Amino acid sequence: MNLFFQLQILLSGIIAGWIIFQTAFVAPTVFTKLEDAEKALVLRAIFPKLFKALAVAGLLHLGLGLLAQTTVSSAAFKMFPLIVGAYTFLSSFLCNAIVPATNAARDRNDTKRFAQLHRVSVLLTMLTLLLHLGWMFVTNASV
Repeated sequence: MNLFFQLQILLSGIIAGWIIFQTAFVAPTVFTKLEDAEKALVLRAIFPKLFKALAVAGLLHLGLGLLAQTTVSSAAFKMFPLIVGAYTFLSSFLCNAIVPATNAARDRNDTKRFAQLHRVSVLLTMLTLLLHLGWMFVTNASV
Protein backbone atom coordinates (compact mmCIF):
# COMPACT_ATOMS: atom_id res chain seq x y z
CA MET A 1 0.00 0.00 0.00
CA ASN A 2 1.55 3.32 -1.02
CA LEU A 3 2.06 6.37 1.17
CA PHE A 4 -0.65 8.47 -0.52
CA PHE A 5 -3.18 5.70 0.00
CA GLN A 6 -2.19 5.40 3.67
CA LEU A 7 -2.48 9.16 4.11
CA GLN A 8 -5.97 9.05 2.60
CA ILE A 9 -7.01 6.43 5.14
CA LEU A 10 -5.54 8.53 7.95
CA LEU A 11 -7.31 11.65 6.66
CA SER A 12 -10.61 9.76 6.49
CA GLY A 13 -10.14 8.82 10.13
CA ILE A 14 -9.47 12.44 11.03
CA ILE A 15 -12.56 13.61 9.12
CA ALA A 16 -14.73 10.95 10.77
CA GLY A 17 -13.26 11.88 14.15
CA TRP A 18 -14.05 15.58 13.69
CA ILE A 19 -17.66 14.81 12.82
CA ILE A 20 -18.12 12.32 15.66
CA PHE A 21 -16.47 14.65 18.18
CA GLN A 22 -18.69 17.54 17.08
CA THR A 23 -21.92 15.56 17.22
CA ALA A 24 -21.20 13.38 20.26
CA PHE A 25 -19.34 15.79 22.52
CA VAL A 26 -19.36 19.45 21.48
CA ALA A 27 -23.01 19.98 20.48
CA PRO A 28 -24.54 18.04 23.42
CA THR A 29 -22.27 19.85 25.88
CA VAL A 30 -23.15 23.24 24.44
CA PHE A 31 -26.87 22.46 24.59
CA THR A 32 -26.79 21.20 28.19
CA LYS A 33 -24.27 23.57 29.78
CA LEU A 34 -24.83 27.00 28.18
CA GLU A 35 -27.61 29.57 28.23
CA ASP A 36 -29.53 30.22 25.00
CA ALA A 37 -27.58 33.38 24.05
CA GLU A 38 -24.27 31.63 24.71
CA LYS A 39 -25.34 28.56 22.72
CA ALA A 40 -25.92 30.64 19.62
CA LEU A 41 -22.56 32.39 19.93
CA VAL A 42 -20.62 29.17 20.39
CA LEU A 43 -22.40 27.15 17.70
CA ARG A 44 -22.21 30.02 15.19
CA ALA A 45 -18.47 30.16 15.77
CA ILE A 46 -17.84 26.40 15.65
CA PHE A 47 -19.89 25.17 12.69
CA PRO A 48 -18.40 27.41 9.98
CA LYS A 49 -14.93 26.37 11.16
CA LEU A 50 -15.92 22.70 11.05
CA PHE A 51 -17.35 23.00 7.54
CA LYS A 52 -14.30 24.90 6.28
CA ALA A 53 -11.94 22.35 7.82
CA LEU A 54 -13.93 19.50 6.26
CA ALA A 55 -13.86 21.23 2.85
CA VAL A 56 -10.08 21.63 3.01
CA ALA A 57 -9.71 18.02 4.17
CA GLY A 58 -11.96 16.92 1.30
CA LEU A 59 -9.72 18.70 -1.21
CA LEU A 60 -6.66 17.14 0.38
CA HIS A 61 -8.33 13.71 0.27
CA LEU A 62 -9.12 14.23 -3.40
CA GLY A 63 -5.54 15.29 -4.13
CA LEU A 64 -4.12 12.28 -2.32
CA GLY A 65 -6.50 10.09 -4.30
CA LEU A 66 -5.15 11.50 -7.53
CA LEU A 67 -1.57 10.89 -6.38
CA ALA A 68 -2.40 7.33 -5.25
CA GLN A 69 -3.92 6.49 -8.66
CA THR A 70 -0.59 5.40 -10.09
CA THR A 71 -0.23 2.38 -7.82
CA VAL A 72 -3.84 1.25 -7.41
CA SER A 73 -4.93 -1.37 -9.91
CA SER A 74 -8.62 -1.80 -9.07
CA ALA A 75 -10.98 0.60 -10.85
CA ALA A 76 -13.23 0.72 -7.78
CA PHE A 77 -10.33 1.72 -5.56
CA LYS A 78 -9.33 4.37 -8.07
CA MET A 79 -12.77 6.00 -8.20
CA PHE A 80 -14.24 5.56 -4.72
CA PRO A 81 -11.66 7.67 -2.83
CA LEU A 82 -11.95 10.38 -5.49
CA ILE A 83 -15.72 10.41 -5.09
CA VAL A 84 -15.39 10.51 -1.29
CA GLY A 85 -12.96 13.44 -1.44
CA ALA A 86 -15.02 15.38 -3.98
CA TYR A 87 -18.24 14.76 -2.04
CA THR A 88 -16.60 15.87 1.21
CA PHE A 89 -15.43 19.11 -0.36
CA LEU A 90 -18.71 19.91 -2.12
CA SER A 91 -21.02 18.98 0.75
CA SER A 92 -18.94 20.87 3.32
CA PHE A 93 -18.76 23.89 1.01
CA LEU A 94 -22.56 23.78 0.66
CA CYS A 95 -23.08 23.38 4.42
CA ASN A 96 -20.87 26.39 5.05
CA ALA A 97 -22.71 28.38 2.37
CA ILE A 98 -26.11 27.81 4.01
CA VAL A 99 -24.93 28.76 7.52
CA PRO A 100 -25.98 32.44 7.12
CA ALA A 101 -29.45 31.45 5.89
CA THR A 102 -29.79 28.93 8.71
CA ASN A 103 -28.81 31.55 11.29
CA ALA A 104 -31.16 34.11 9.74
CA ALA A 105 -34.06 31.65 9.87
CA ARG A 106 -33.32 30.98 13.54
CA ASP A 107 -33.13 34.74 14.25
CA ARG A 108 -36.53 35.29 12.55
CA ASN A 109 -38.02 32.34 14.48
CA ASP A 110 -38.80 30.74 11.13
CA THR A 111 -38.74 27.24 12.56
CA LYS A 112 -39.82 25.55 9.34
CA ARG A 113 -37.02 27.11 7.26
CA PHE A 114 -34.48 26.57 10.03
CA ALA A 115 -35.46 22.90 10.29
CA GLN A 116 -35.13 22.44 6.52
CA LEU A 117 -31.70 24.04 6.32
CA HIS A 118 -30.47 22.31 9.46
CA ARG A 119 -31.70 18.95 8.13
CA VAL A 120 -29.77 19.50 4.89
CA SER A 121 -26.52 20.22 6.73
CA VAL A 122 -27.01 17.28 9.10
CA LEU A 123 -27.77 14.83 6.28
CA LEU A 124 -24.84 16.01 4.15
CA THR A 125 -22.49 15.77 7.13
CA MET A 126 -23.75 12.34 8.20
CA LEU A 127 -23.32 11.04 4.65
CA THR A 128 -19.77 12.42 4.72
CA LEU A 129 -19.16 10.47 7.92
CA LEU A 130 -20.62 7.26 6.48
CA LEU A 131 -18.63 7.57 3.25
CA HIS A 132 -15.35 7.99 5.13
CA LEU A 133 -16.06 5.16 7.54
CA GLY A 134 -17.20 2.92 4.69
CA TRP A 135 -14.20 3.76 2.52
CA MET A 136 -11.80 3.04 5.40
CA PHE A 137 -13.37 -0.31 6.29
CA VAL A 138 -13.75 -1.52 2.70
CA THR A 139 -10.19 -0.50 1.95
CA ASN A 140 -8.74 -2.18 5.05
CA ALA A 141 -10.78 -5.35 4.48
CA SER A 142 -9.51 -5.71 0.94
CA VAL A 143 -5.83 -5.01 1.57
